[in-house]
Amino acid sequence: MRAILSGASLALCLLLALSCATSPGRESAPREPAPQTAPTPDAPVQKSEASPESLRRALAAVRHLHKPMGKPRPGDWLTTSPEAGQTFEEYLQSDPVRPTGARRVLYIQPLGEFTPAQRRIVALATEFMSHFFNLPVKLKLEQALPDIPAEARRIHPQWGDRQILASHITMKLLRPQLAEDAAALIAFTSSDLYPGVELNYVFGQASYRERVGVWSLYRLGQPNADERSFLLMLLRTLKIAAHETGHMFSIKHCTKYECVMSGTNHLKETDRRPLDACPECMAKICWATNTNPRERYAKLARFCADHGLEHERRYFEAAAEALK
Repeated sequence: MRAILSGASLALCLLLALSCATSPGRESAPREPAPQTAPTPDAPVQKSEASPESLRRALAAVRHLHKPMGKPRPGDWLTTSPEAGQTFEEYLQSDPVRPTGARRVLYIQPLGEFTPAQRRIVALATEFMSHFFNLPVKLKLEQALPDIPAEARRIHPQWGDRQILASHITMKLLRPQLAEDAAALIAFTSSDLYPGVELNYVFGQASYRERVGVWSLYRLGQPNADERSFLLMLLRTLKIAAHETGHMFSIKHCTKYECVMSGTNHLKETDRRPLDACPECMAKICWATNTNPRERYAKLARFCADHGLEHERRYFEAAAEALK
């Protein structure tokens, strides 16, 4: 992780600050409210439709729709965190974490207080992720933030923002609630997060091993201002949700293409990234979740059409057409 020393600098954006410390003892899980279920994807396709061979053909067919990663601009992710990337073949050989067996449900936990517009964005992110990963996604009832101990909160010394230590949420609040059928438990919060004293703030933090994560809406925009502002914040939220959940399935940062799995250092870089995965990362997602790529593109195109994301709709429709 890169230390942020200037108040004008942005902290890490889509990179998760991994929690790799030895896990403390598991606490007793509180009683959970009945979950609200997002639209459940169609039944998974047969394995032959998501075989490595078929996915190699699919990624070749949509490659022309994607922009190769160019030279990073000053301040971009690759200027500060050079990485080798990960091909589809390398992913197959890495024995990745996959949502298989009993652990196939993505749980979304709204945590804290939300405006109506923020609440709508969380609900749309829940629906989007069900199509993006072809997995059942369950939106849990909103949960109030409990009292946060003094060692897990601070007031930013320069800006005065009230902040919560992200790892306190993942380890102390979320991990005890992890259901047996959960591929992951992801919290959305309107509170500002910080990963430690060395950084100003972070948009998301998670533990791959524990399958829990928290993403903050605090710095993603003002969705109440107008429809354009709402759509901008929605796009940013969808990108973060897809990116960080992709990490939970062992997908590394993409360096070959402009891709939702590419690392970013600031919101302008985030805004330049597409909503979808590149051909290589699309193949990883479809193989990990046993998904037909053309059906996935078609569902995502319908989602974008329904919610005013016209540029993204045209891309997903073109990708589905390329796989006819």
